Amino acid sequence: MTAQATEVLHYKGEQLSMRTEPLSDYFAQMEHQPEFQDQSTACWRGYVGQWEILLDRLYLVGISATYADGTGVELDSLFPGFADRVFAHWYTGVINIPKGKLIKYVHMGYLSQYEQDLFLAVESGIVVETQLRNNTQAISKGGSDE
Repeated sequence: MTAQATEVLHYKGEQLSMRTEPLSDYFAQMEHQPEFQDQSTACWRGYVGQWEILLDRLYLVGISATYADGTGVELDSLFPGFADRVFAHWYTGVINIPKGKLIKYVHMGYLSQYEQDLFLAVESGIVVETQLRNNTQAISKGGSDE
């Protein structure tokens, strides 16, 4: 599998990449999931979501995608009545945000390694805990692939 395009997150004044796909949990709950046109081998899911955390709440604020019939995807076509943002009440899990310089590139999924990973624990759309992991210490302590 090719390395995948990440979701976009606006958090604390920064635009970050997310190696988590909260919208997939929403689609999994639907009886009929939307069909998107393939974008590229770097985006098997067919969309890239734009997200925001505001007052510890996770919102979907945009989506870049095209339906299989060629129609552009808008927020209110997925969530009728919500044209600007949708509170991600369906999502419970951990959002993984890579930070810093790329340490090791892996041409598969989201397996590339960066200097740090920021983890945001989310329960029903609300951020309940944050944790920052430093990945450079593990590598400098002799962590090799031999």
